[in-house]
Amino acid sequence: MSDGNGTAPTSRIAGFYKAPVRERVALLGRVAAVDGAACAYFAGGGGLSVEVADKMSENVIATHGLPLGVGLNFLVNGRDYVVPMAVEEPSVVAAASNAAKMVRGAGGFEGEATAAVMTAQVQFDAVPDVDGAVAAIAAHRAMLFALGDASIPRMIERGGGCRDLDVRVLDRDEGVLVVHVYVDVGDAMGANTVDTVAEALAGPLHELVGGTLGLRILSNLTARRMVTVHARVSAEALGGAALADGIARASRFAELDPYRAATHNKGFMNGLDAAAVALGQDWRGLEAGAHAWAGLGQGYKPLSTWKRSADGLVGRCELPLAVGTVGGSTQCHAGVRAAFEVLKVADARTLAVVLASVGLASNLAALRALAGEGIQQGHMKLHHRKSEGVTP
Repeated sequence: MSDGNGTAPTSRIAGFYKAPVRERVALLGRVAAVDGAACAYFAGGGGLSVEVADKMSENVIATHGLPLGVGLNFLVNGRDYVVPMAVEEPSVVAAASNAAKMVRGAGGFEGEATAAVMTAQVQFDAVPDVDGAVAAIAAHRAMLFALGDASIPRMIERGGGCRDLDVRVLDRDEGVLVVHVYVDVGDAMGANTVDTVAEALAGPLHELVGGTLGLRILSNLTARRMVTVHARVSAEALGGAALADGIARASRFAELDPYRAATHNKGFMNGLDAAAVALGQDWRGLEAGAHAWAGLGQGYKPLSTWKRSADGLVGRCELPLAVGTVGGSTQCHAGVRAAFEVLKVADARTLAVVLASVGLASNLAALRALAGEGIQQGHMKLHHRKSEGVTP
């Protein structure tokens, strides 16, 4: 792809941060091929009308703004992406863009996402015959899939639907079990779809297993909807071998210590969440799933790691990521529609890979700062700029 000198859209826009705000919007139109409607929205200051806000939420009295910026330099699976990011914390956008530039020099981010399979849970207590219940559910799989699919006809039309189920016995003595139904939700985030399936199957399952029917709702630990991203960066791009060594040691620290891993993962989610907010995603669900995944198994672990290579570092992240390009705020919020016009992703799986790449870039930037000058030097300069001219 071109770096701004040709006609192909690019995320490599030199000097973007130096330009006045209106010129940045014009640059998005000229260099990143953002259409006129989205540029007009940004040029007008963006925002959300109270009338629309009142339809989106309850007890609305006003709207609450966040700065909307763009992450630059992202090359993901060979394609350029300009990433909208809504965040109040200084340095997140600049740091992610800078790290993406370093990774870009080694070929960019490479990643893949599994099919968009969400998990519906139906819980039962006091089941009188746990083994009999498990066998009965297995014997009626086809019937249960048919009933589940019948509850979501529009999703079936789009190629989604029930794909699998299993039963987890949580307490045999008390007869506590949960049925997981796995539903392909296509390009949607999928919460409403899987909740519908859970409700539709609760009654038929209850007839099969007995006991007391409990909760029927999605799980935000979407362990069958995963994304994995890899990246390489040279020691030269990072600022030298000593910095590369320091980043690798800091990453290893997070693998060994859950107290450090919590902050390591916060740095990863800084960038991912900012992009998720700009794109109208359920960032609370993304946070819940990411941290639950980090806590599976023996202890709480980092979502991403950086290891030393012969010429620099190799980074990797893996996490569940339930994101969507249709439904929810993607239709009703003009800012979200404009953000998608900037990003130009084709489907939910591509969106997941891009968001995870932003997380990995944010993580690299934080570790580089920690291994070098320390997190405060550049961070506090931006905090000071934020407070200038602001009246308490």
